[in-house]
Amino acid sequence: MARVDPKAVLEGRIPGRPPVGLIVGLTVSSLCVVLALAADVLSGGAGFWVGVVLAILPIPALVALALTLDRLEPEPPRALLFAFMWGAGVAVFGALVLNTLGLLYVTIPIFGEVKGHIVSATFGAPVIEESLKGAVLIGMLWFRRNEIDGFADGIIYAAMVGLGFAMMENITYYMRAFEDGGAQQLQAVFILRGLIAPLSHPLFTSMTGLGVAYAATHRRGQLLAPAAGLIGAMILHGLWNGATTFGLGGLGVVYLLDFGVLVTLIVIVTVERRHTVRRIEAYLPVYAGTGLVTPQDVRMLRSIPSRRAARRPRHGRLPARRDRAGAAAQARRPRQRRAALVRHPPRLPAGADVAGQAGVPAHAAAPRRARGRGAALGAAGPVRLPAAATARPVRAVTGGCVGGTGRRPYD
Repeated sequence: MARVDPKAVLEGRIPGRPPVGLIVGLTVSSLCVVLALAADVLSGGAGFWVGVVLAILPIPALVALALTLDRLEPEPPRALLFAFMWGAGVAVFGALVLNTLGLLYVTIPIFGEVKGHIVSATFGAPVIEESLKGAVLIGMLWFRRNEIDGFADGIIYAAMVGLGFAMMENITYYMRAFEDGGAQQLQAVFILRGLIAPLSHPLFTSMTGLGVAYAATHRRGQLLAPAAGLIGAMILHGLWNGATTFGLGGLGVVYLLDFGVLVTLIVIVTVERRHTVRRIEAYLPVYAGTGLVTPQDVRMLRSIPSRRAARRPRHGRLPARRDRAGAAAQARRPRQRRAALVRHPPRLPAGADVAGQAGVPAHAAAPRRARGRGAALGAAGPVRLPAAATARPVRAVTGGCVGGTGRRPYD
């Protein structure tokens, strides 16, 4: 049975069919990936395949690490894939073209060969690359605002964009390192970019993600917050690129700064998760009276381990969420039985006193002909049926339970 897709209903498309915008975006991003890889193939040699393998190798682990922050309220896989492909395709290819043009026609003619590369890497590349990476986040703010309902969402989408960008950029770096200095230089570059600082681009773009998330969840700062986040991303990126001119000492200082940013982001996600759990505990019990949720649901939703246990079959039984659905259905059955007794009262033995029983309303115990349109529903006093009303015996109803056991069937 296909899963219900409420967004498809709201968007007026067939459930299960991806939106046209998503298809177009992924197609354009994929074409940009092919063009960027073609540029590397034309400018490189045997080192291209070495760079591809080393760049892709840590990506699954890094993506899994980023998604661990998104377990309480996971984002749609389609949106995450689109963000990753945008970073790997549109952002990379656009940065390749614009950085090259700026280097050839702006910085080198003004500052010379050596200083031109430094100025371009420190000031030009951060502005161009962070603007291209942040464009998809700002686009989500305008067109998919409902997908961003907290700082964690902004961080997750920014991390996916940054990981896609870093993967494609590392192919170029690894390829050039292998061709210029062989395996020794390749090893040094891989340790720096793949092991020591694999989250540099996700950290930079997370500043834009925080600004976009603030704008999505607050009425004020709709323009100021994304702009401030984008400027913060450019500053961090520029510091990282510029630190290479100061050797290992400069890289060490910037690395400590990025590590502090990483810790801050983890704290933000943790605090926001706790606030979300508190909101669940505060507002969800209100719906218990409707039968939509039970106290077990509230206890289950407050932690990740309990959610995982609810999805796991135990001793051949259905998952706990299905058990709770069955329990909720059983919880509604006593009300349904009482409503049925009102509409179709049973025929009881002569002289049976049922008006005082909790399971049968007093007006349900009266003979049909004694209940007119204007009869009071809350008739007082016991009603004894005449012998003529005797037809077939029924099970005694005690305390709203079947069989007089004193236990509710759903306890």
